[in-house]
Amino acid sequence: MTTDTSTVDTTHVDELRLLEAESVHIIREVVAELQRPVLLFSAGKDSIVLLRLAEKAFRPSPLPFPVLHVDTGHNFDEVIEFRDRRVTGEGHKLIVASVQESIDTGRVADPGEGASRNRQQTRTLLDALEAGDFDAAFGGARRDEERARAKERILSFRDEFGQWDPRAQRPEPWSLYNGRIKKGEQVRVFPLSNWTELDIWRYIELEDLELPSIYFAHEREVFERDGILLAVSEYTQPQGDESSALEWVRYRTVGDLTITGAVRSRATGIDGVIAEISAATVSERGETRADDRTSAAAMEDRKREGYF
Repeated sequence: MTTDTSTVDTTHVDELRLLEAESVHIIREVVAELQRPVLLFSAGKDSIVLLRLAEKAFRPSPLPFPVLHVDTGHNFDEVIEFRDRRVTGEGHKLIVASVQESIDTGRVADPGEGASRNRQQTRTLLDALEAGDFDAAFGGARRDEERARAKERILSFRDEFGQWDPRAQRPEPWSLYNGRIKKGEQVRVFPLSNWTELDIWRYIELEDLELPSIYFAHEREVFERDGILLAVSEYTQPQGDESSALEWVRYRTVGDLTITGAVRSRATGIDGVIAEISAATVSERGETRADDRTSAAAMEDRKREGYF
């Protein structure tokens, strides 16, 4: 994707630079206070912005921490290709934690062919954090995504089992962050907490960031299940009276393709996407992620178990 920076709406530039400065400050503070951070990277739009902010925080030096991707094995090909090019192509150290390997070694149960592996990600993530002796993990979550995300502080403390208790979090008055932890405890860090989906897209435009192609409108064979447009793939096939069709769609969020839905769209460029997001009344997770529809507390339950 190439953006003519002369066409970027300058109205929001100052606001975006303030958000950028806050996020860079958070990243630097955590690196100064904790011993072994890692950056969680899904190759989604939020983690792409997070990686750019981390690069800015330490330029011209290399990142002082590795990049970790928890791979469900049910990925969009375009996303994996972008991940490898963006991370290793820039000289960053990439760690891939495989859910399939967790299944093969008996660490988690196999949910079955074509089933979502999102719940299995938690064990794989916790094992990867333990194996790397990481005490802090940067994530790209935002408070506007979902109600459980809105409960998070910027520094989210986890116990020695990686579990989250929203009632045991520390206050952060005047943007002061206390990163002191005991041996075995962890901190999840969310530098994008105060960003919105629209902020993310405007920053992508401002910085001319490349994204996986699935974020823009393209023709794809999809079928509808429970109000969500799923891509036809080796893992997801129409069943019963479901039927597939070739449609113009794009994705608002990236995840396990068995539960990540597309939206109908003709927005082939960033201006069109920003126009659609500006008019949207439902968050990207609420509209396109089947796992967040299972119950009102679905995300919070997973976070308590150790999900980021």
